[in-house]
Amino acid sequence: NMQNLIRIMFSRVFMVASSIIIQAITLLLIIWKFSNYFFLFDVIFTIISVIVVLTVMNSRSNPSYKIAWIIPIMIFPIFGGLFFLFIGGNRTSNRNKRRMQEIALKMKQFLRQDNFCINRLFKENKPAANQSKYIQNYSYCPIYENTYTNFLAPGETFYEDILIELKKAKHYIFLEFFIIEEGKMWNSILDILQQKVKEGVDVRVIYDDVGCLFKLPSDYYKKLENMGIKCCVFNRFVPVLSLRLNNRDHRKIAIIDGHTGYTGGINIADEYINAVDKFGHWHDSCIVLKGEAVWSFTVMFLSMWGYLRHVNEDFNEFKPSVYMNIYEVEPNGYVQPFNDSPLDDEAISETVYLNLINEADDYIYIETPYLISDYKMMTALRMAAKRGVEVRIITPHIPDKWYVHAVTRSNYDELIEDGVFIYEYTPGFVHGKTFVVDDVYAIVGSINLDYRSLYLHFECGVWMYKTKSVFEVKNEFLKILPECELITLEKCKNTKFYIRLGRMMLKIFAPLM
Repeated sequence: NMQNLIRIMFSRVFMVASSIIIQAITLLLIIWKFSNYFFLFDVIFTIISVIVVLTVMNSRSNPSYKIAWIIPIMIFPIFGGLFFLFIGGNRTSNRNKRRMQEIALKMKQFLRQDNFCINRLFKENKPAANQSKYIQNYSYCPIYENTYTNFLAPGETFYEDILIELKKAKHYIFLEFFIIEEGKMWNSILDILQQKVKEGVDVRVIYDDVGCLFKLPSDYYKKLENMGIKCCVFNRFVPVLSLRLNNRDHRKIAIIDGHTGYTGGINIADEYINAVDKFGHWHDSCIVLKGEAVWSFTVMFLSMWGYLRHVNEDFNEFKPSVYMNIYEVEPNGYVQPFNDSPLDDEAISETVYLNLINEADDYIYIETPYLISDYKMMTALRMAAKRGVEVRIITPHIPDKWYVHAVTRSNYDELIEDGVFIYEYTPGFVHGKTFVVDDVYAIVGSINLDYRSLYLHFECGVWMYKTKSVFEVKNEFLKILPECELITLEKCKNTKFYIRLGRMMLKIFAPLM
């Protein structure tokens, strides 16, 4: 009806989309008009495109990302180069980058490796210790013992668990999520947060503006602030053609009093706990940490908070040992949370995944919502299968984005041909991001197997060695496997020609999705 139409027209999403479309059309018209009347402008724009192509070719970017930009620039030389300058790449402004370096400096300052811990791992398993050293050297996050881990799946178990822990909070609650949406899940959490504010608990929330673009009003942070909940919005979405849109905070972190921490694939919205049905049954997961390793997540959060809030706090005031006894936990393997930034020219998440794949002897089990990886990752998976490793990957059967799922399916053929087993979760959508290898290693985090997670987003995860949760990740994978359909090479080959052609075309532009 007319009332709904008016509401849509004055909504934030409509206004933002309209603004960007108008800018894009205006830019195209200006270039087109100038190039028609002035040969010089045509030459200038073409030269710009050539320079951009040369710059992209010689950059350290992923080769697939380069191809995805070079093709449209070469097809549309007058427009392509300028569009890349506006929205291409994974760089923010130099000023913003300098400010964001404060995050890394804080991480370095407040995270210290216990040498006795890493030396024990070197004596036990040198390849594992080398993997850990890489994570410590590039994400500044140390490895810990004395940490209890518990793997929770599906999302409903996380929901039940975190409500219990939030009610216990006495000092602070830190929440950092890509998506927050009003509904059963968030509203029940919000009720607890409001009560905790009244009790004097320091409650802070960070959410990503693009992640919540269709979920929350633009000024929602003000509503939280009025409740006494401190709130920051990451990378505010401004309706201007800009490469700033590329870098998002895709992390999912919850910290209670510095002794309990959560991360994984689960955002705070009702589909993650199957309170609403969007894409069939939603299967998701997270890891719970209790003990020393939670400090890394606390420092991650506070570093981001300081950058967004323009404050400089003494993080040691938030260390549990300052005002409470750390939970007594029985040493159980090694735990290493890690952070990944798109601005440091180091693809930490991808390297951590590759290290695990290359280390595997018996099996690799992966759950991922998107299988849109570059040549390195695809080759590593294929080579693992060729050398006799049992490689099994679960992807969704019902997609959340049809075009992304089309690219995922375009990668099936080459993997299956080399012995990788691909399964689709027939009840619906899988959103967990888990790796488990040889009953020895596991990773649970926010990191998808796609270009955005691996190269453009702020991400986090937990690398684990011989913890009980390694087996919990494995058991959950095997538990849902009977509900999945094994994709055969014959089924891939029998896909209609025009669908395969469409997938091939989409695959070229996968790094831009």
